[in-house]
Amino acid sequence: MRRALVLPFRGTLQGTILCPRDKSLSHRAAFIGALSEGETHISGFSFCRDCLATLSCIRALGVEVHTFPEEGKVVIRSGGLFALREPEDVLNAENSGTTIRFMAGIASGIRGLTVLTGDESLRRRPMRRVIEPLRKAGVEIGGRGGDRFPPLFIRGKGSVLPFHHVLEVPSAQVKSALLFAALWGEGKSTIVEPLPSRNHTENMLRYVGVPLHEDHGVITIEPPGSISASSFDLPGDISSAAFLMALALCIPGSSLLIQDVGLNPTRAGFLRCLERMGGRYRVLGRRKTFGEERGDILVEHSELVATSVEPEEIPLLIDEIPILAVIAAKARGTTVISGAQELRVKESDRLFAIARGLQSLGVNVGEKEDGLIIRGPCAFRGGTVQSFGDHRIAMSFIIAGLLGEENVVVEDVDCVDVSYPSFFTDLGKLGIQSVTVEEAR
Repeated sequence: MRRALVLPFRGTLQGTILCPRDKSLSHRAAFIGALSEGETHISGFSFCRDCLATLSCIRALGVEVHTFPEEGKVVIRSGGLFALREPEDVLNAENSGTTIRFMAGIASGIRGLTVLTGDESLRRRPMRRVIEPLRKAGVEIGGRGGDRFPPLFIRGKGSVLPFHHVLEVPSAQVKSALLFAALWGEGKSTIVEPLPSRNHTENMLRYVGVPLHEDHGVITIEPPGSISASSFDLPGDISSAAFLMALALCIPGSSLLIQDVGLNPTRAGFLRCLERMGGRYRVLGRRKTFGEERGDILVEHSELVATSVEPEEIPLLIDEIPILAVIAAKARGTTVISGAQELRVKESDRLFAIARGLQSLGVNVGEKEDGLIIRGPCAFRGGTVQSFGDHRIAMSFIIAGLLGEENVVVEDVDCVDVSYPSFFTDLGKLGIQSVTVEEAR
C-alpha cells in the first residue's frame, strides 16, 4: 500500500493538457462491442483498472479482445448477442460497480449460469436495485445477504420478458443493466426515469441502430435481433478533468486549457455548479460524435462564492461531489449539498470520508444524512487524510494538499488507478513536482 506526500504548490498552472479518456463511455463501448456482430474499433479507451475488469469479463463470454494501450485503442471481435457463451468461471468485476451491474443485465440474456463477484469494497455495494427489476423481467437472479450484495448469480434463458420499470433511484447503472437485458426481450420494454441520469447508454445504443426512443423520461426499447459492429472515438472524462479544473480555479494566475472533454448535458452538472460559484471557464470547439457532445475547456483562476446543490442536481454531478467539496472549502460563504445520500454506498461512504478528511485539514464542515455543509474560505492546514481505498477521495485530498498551507499525507493512493491511472503523470506535465508517492511505513 502506498501513500502520497503532498507539499503545497507555489507556482501557477499555464498551458494545455489532454483530458484523460472517459471511463463511463469506455465501459459502454466495450460491452456494446461484445454485443455486436463483427469488429468494433474503440479509440480513446480508458485503460483504468475498472475498464480492464470489463474487458476481462467480456473475454470470458467468448469475445475476442485486442488492446493497444500505447495508442489508447481496443479492437473487439464478436459474433453478437446470441453468440455469447456461458462463462467457465466466476467473473470478477474488481472494484467496478458499472461492470458488475452491466454484466448482470447482459448475463440475463445468455443461456447458462453466470456468477459475478468483486473486491471487498464492491461486495458491500447494494445490488437489490438491479436484482429486483431483472427478476420482474423473468430473470433468475439472486445475491448474497438476501439479495443485497455480491456475489450475484444469474441463470439466463436466452430471452427476457418485456417489462415496464420505474426507477426508484436515479441510477445510470441500473438503467443500463435493464437496457442491455431488453436487447434479448420477447417484445418492447419501457423504463421510466423520474430524474435524469447520464444517458451514454441510450446515445450509444441508438448510434449502433438499436430501436430506442425517449420521451419526457420514458425510455422505450425494442429488441433489435442483431447489432452490427461500429467504431467509437471516445472523448475525455469530465469527472477526471474536474480535478485539474479545481487546481486552475483555485491557484492565482492560472490559465489551463483541457482538451477534448466530454460535455454530455447529463454529466455537466459540475460545470453549471461552477458557474453559480463564479468559476471562469469557456468551452471551445464544441462538437458532437455518436450523440455525445465534446469540446475543449479553458479554465482560469476565479474568486469563488458558495452555492447550494439541490437533490435534483446530484445525478448530474454525482462523481464530482468530492472535489466540489474541496473547491467549496476555498469559496466565500456556506455551501450546502443536499440529496446526496447515494454517496454513502459508493466505493466508500463518501460523505463521511469527505467530512472527516476536510475536518482533519481544518475546514468547518458539517455532515448531514444526505449531504454536507461547508463553510469557507478556509486555508487547508497540514495533516494525514485517509482515502478509505476510494479513488475519488484520494485524488480530492491530493488536490487539497496542493492548495494548502502545510504538508499533507494521503494514505492508500493505489486506488487512483481505478479511474485515472495517469493522474500523477499529468500533475507532472503541469509542472507540479510536489507530490511524492511512497510505500506506507
